[in-house]
Amino acid sequence: MKKRRKCVKAVYLACMSAFVLAGCSVHDSTKEKAAPEYEQEEEDKVGPTETEEVEEASKTGETAEPTETGESEEASETGTPAGAAEPEIVDAEWSEYFNGLNGAAVIYDVSDSRCTMYHRDLALTRRSPCSTFKIISSLAALENGIMEPENSTRTWSGEEFWNEDWNKDIDFQEAFRSSCVWYFREVINEIGEDVMQAELDRLSYGNCDISDWEGRLNTNNNNRALTGFWIESSLLISPKEQALVMELIFGENSDYSEETRNELKQVMLAEEQSDADISIYGKTGMGKADGVVVDAWFTGFAESTKETENMENAKETERRIYFCVYLGKTDGMDVSSARAKEIAVGLVSDYCAREHAEWKE
Repeated sequence: MKKRRKCVKAVYLACMSAFVLAGCSVHDSTKEKAAPEYEQEEEDKVGPTETEEVEEASKTGETAEPTETGESEEASETGTPAGAAEPEIVDAEWSEYFNGLNGAAVIYDVSDSRCTMYHRDLALTRRSPCSTFKIISSLAALENGIMEPENSTRTWSGEEFWNEDWNKDIDFQEAFRSSCVWYFREVINEIGEDVMQAELDRLSYGNCDISDWEGRLNTNNNNRALTGFWIESSLLISPKEQALVMELIFGENSDYSEETRNELKQVMLAEEQSDADISIYGKTGMGKADGVVVDAWFTGFAESTKETENMENAKETERRIYFCVYLGKTDGMDVSSARAKEIAVGLVSDYCAREHAEWKE
């Protein structure tokens, strides 16, 4: 009888152990995918005054190149940052702007509480923000008094970098437009992990993961002046999240000071479309894996204005929209942040022009 009881007890314990192990396995399978390892950066010319650093994946480490939809990590079901109202989701057919490129576009129109997306799966997929993160690091530094634009020049160490525009003393405005990595590496170090984590949590910025603070996942680049968590590393964000974060920063209910937002607008101004009274603000970003571009961004916002009746030649903001254009790996085609910017400017200009025409009617 005792032997029988012992046998039953042993079977019971074995079953419970199997159940627990199975549960652990399921839990592990739901964790975020590890970020790939990356190496060096290259320059991407996006205009006469703006350059863009490029983050290249490690040739020796495991890479997470995008599939047809560019997947790296799926965002939440809605992809909406905490504190932002969930907008209506509308799918759009904007393939004519992409001309065969694997990409996604998001336009968040707050006035209609509508988020229009092209290629929804990709628009909800998280990737490395690359240089678009300079908007966030600049925001944190300005808002917390770590950087004063009129006294923002930093001394060059004398180290020769591949980008000649970085080999000199440089101030905030020029560093932003030339995507000077060593400058923003110093700024982010001064912001510190605690403040930076608080800002990302405040914005619900993607996965908010700054665990690879120094960018050691960039195994083929040991120069810590040129690596960081935002450069093809632990931090990931989706195109939809990018657009909604822009609204949290620049929207009517922003928690950030007007002074900080105006300083950012000055360095982010990209295009002015005089015919429709449209100003477009944004930042590019681009990343490579094994010499092939796998991430290219342009994200920001656009303002359209109208004449006021009470003041001669005065204008006021009529409408503000927030956008993000993302391009993923596309075999046999030119993928770059310059191309993402070109697509975004065309798409956003057309969108604002249509809305402007409807307002006049």
